[in-house]
Amino acid sequence: MILIVTHKSDFTVDYVIRKLNDKSIPYYRFNCEDVLKRSFGVQIDQQFKYHINGISDFSSVWFRRTKLPDFNQQPDGIKRYLQDEVDSLFSNLFNTIPAKWLSNPTNIYRAENKLVQLKEASKLGMNIPETIVTNQKDEIKKFYYENEKNIIIKPIYSNRIFLDNKFGLIYTNKLGEKHINDLDDFLLSPNIIQRLIDKQYELRVTIVDKSVFAAAVDSQSQKETEIDWRKSRLKFTAYKLPEYIEKQCIELVNSLGISFGAIDMIRSKDGSYYFLEVNPNGQWAWIENDTGLNISDAIIKYLNNK
Repeated sequence: MILIVTHKSDFTVDYVIRKLNDKSIPYYRFNCEDVLKRSFGVQIDQQFKYHINGISDFSSVWFRRTKLPDFNQQPDGIKRYLQDEVDSLFSNLFNTIPAKWLSNPTNIYRAENKLVQLKEASKLGMNIPETIVTNQKDEIKKFYYENEKNIIIKPIYSNRIFLDNKFGLIYTNKLGEKHINDLDDFLLSPNIIQRLIDKQYELRVTIVDKSVFAAAVDSQSQKETEIDWRKSRLKFTAYKLPEYIEKQCIELVNSLGISFGAIDMIRSKDGSYYFLEVNPNGQWAWIENDTGLNISDAIIKYLNNK
């Protein structure tokens, strides 16, 4: 049986579950926010025994997302304590279930480290944009002029921000002359700063084990999306990567210890391919809908093969 670790608002899981139902493949969906409403248990003596809602024969686990229960009725101190304990339960339990994982959560959390990603990609011979992460303003100014005033800035971890009681997104942005001239007036938060690559188009390369699904988007077709294609809903089309790039993408995911990765790349105007980052648990359903690339079946095949 397949264990799916997720929450109620994970629509990508809904997408796959419809196919699991059609194929009569057994699974159990574990919505993490309901953990205290479900039975669970671990027994450790000469053997390790566990169950989640009475089930313990999981042969594979699809680790998508976790979400903590709602403790908003508790005082802040107790709420924080309960959240930490439940989060620790997830970490302890998911690191001890003996099953095939897509992917192991410990490896996912490490693979989310963008500097680790860039380091591994570079070791594998992938092109990466010149990159700095620094709080030295003189270094940023130097980098700006060394790269002919063409550099971008992006978050080092998350692009989500909660502001004025609502969530917003921080996109990749180009740094201009005014930003550099006024740099001394800013308190620098941690950011990744890179040379701006002259793009032909951008690529999303989804890896499932040894399968490669590449899609291209013409981000240069609109002014709004020239720096970051996520600023508008653009259609993706299936794309055939050179074999050596496919191999590098598989090797990168493997070197990070994960079985799935959503890799963002650029094809530059001179025909070179540049690695930007990999999301070890990225979204892909819209890619499948746009292109017909059968990513969902590859995930099901991986999870259902003993």
